[in-house]
Amino acid sequence: MFIFFIGSANASSKEKVTFSKCVDGDTIKVNIDGEINIVRMLAIDTPESVHPTKGVEYYGKEASNYTCNLVTNAKKIELEYDKNSGVLAWVWVDNTLLQDELIKNGYAEVAYLYGDYKYTNTLKDHQAVAEASKIGIWNEEARKEFDSNSSSKVDD
Repeated sequence: MFIFFIGSANASSKEKVTFSKCVDGDTIKVNIDGEINIVRMLAIDTPESVHPTKGVEYYGKEASNYTCNLVTNAKKIELEYDKNSGVLAWVWVDNTLLQDELIKNGYAEVAYLYGDYKYTNTLKDHQAVAEASKIGIWNEEARKEFDSNSSSKVDD
């Protein structure tokens, strides 16, 4: 409840944080006032790369590497809490919305919409372009090849 209150109190304002650790494509760890916090990115989902039961999904490692590269090399990371988001956050890396970059480059899809969030329409528009262009997770041929290679490894 306390974390939810913090997120609500900071609605629409950005909080500067310090990078701590990469987790996966849509989750990072940051230092906020001397405390390490897990930050889950609002309104997107990337394929799994470290999930304990799902294994590595198609484009999971690529999404994780992309996010990790951006946050590791960022000069500035800020969190923006949406008034309807609870503890999830918009992540800004060097003044660029990370969720939007993940969507535009085919590393993520718009997901987990439980309210009307500030940047959702922009994300949906950019996802439509990525889908039409068959970028990243939207490339069905590459997904089928990944899936067939993954299942053949399990059979060995």
